[in-house]
Amino acid sequence: MKNNLELHQPVLLEEVLSFIKDKPLENPSYLDATFGRGGHALEVNQLFSNLKIIGVDQDSEAISYGKELFQKKISAGDLQFIHSNFSEIKNYKEQIKNFLGKGLVSYILADLGVSSPQLDDARRGFSFYKNGPLDMRMNDQEGITASDIINNWSAEDLVSLFIEKGEVRRPQRIVDKIIERRKEKPFKTTDDLSVFIEKCLGWRKKGQHPATQFFLALRLEVNQELEVIESTIEDFLDLLEPGGRLLVITFHSLEDRIVKYKFKEMAETKGTILTKKVVQPSWQQKKKNKRARSAKLRVFERGDYVE
Repeated sequence: MKNNLELHQPVLLEEVLSFIKDKPLENPSYLDATFGRGGHALEVNQLFSNLKIIGVDQDSEAISYGKELFQKKISAGDLQFIHSNFSEIKNYKEQIKNFLGKGLVSYILADLGVSSPQLDDARRGFSFYKNGPLDMRMNDQEGITASDIINNWSAEDLVSLFIEKGEVRRPQRIVDKIIERRKEKPFKTTDDLSVFIEKCLGWRKKGQHPATQFFLALRLEVNQELEVIESTIEDFLDLLEPGGRLLVITFHSLEDRIVKYKFKEMAETKGTILTKKVVQPSWQQKKKNKRARSAKLRVFERGDYVE
């Protein structure tokens, strides 16, 4: 397990740890809202001898992995998993309170986006470099898929999707070609769609596959990621103890913009933004891990306000 974990070095790890070490709190607790393969949780656990951890993930494979990785901590009663999307976190407030014995958490990390194992698993359909079903669901296979969207949505809705969530400037031409093609043969695999887009558009940016923004838009829509972020940040804040810190890692401009402006809004009455300038990976990190290139970290410290 540990060897496998080392292959997926957590993004912005040292930066995350620095904001936690900088503010040690009594009887510390840590909620990982996107547990994944537990990379951040494993390292945060090394900072404290008495840390209680709550791991949240909607992917049952991540929960199973975490239970094996943290067997001893679970046996000691110091770690509990919540199998759910983090957007539902407010529904678990009583469970968290019972587990911690105090109801409020010291540190919360939300590392947004797709985990490395999900990207690497062709069965999940996230990557255009690994052929698999055109799926893109982060949960346990419930709800709409990318295939449903690309094969059934109207041209108008697809254009809006690619503009708003993929930030594609002029998607009308490629959407028309998609509509035309799907009449003859539905899109079923990641290769099917990515190769089609590549042939239609060609390579415009060195190092960026022409299907990148289209796949991003589909993934964001399938998992309702942007809507989830906006509605949940304040729920996280309400789970923090005074002086506790909320750390959010984003991977593209739409996510980061939501977090940035939500933090500004909350700073008026509920606490302090600790990252006046967004934190980004070092050049060495970006070189070592291409998935870290667009990562950004923002941190908010809760003030002593009453809900």
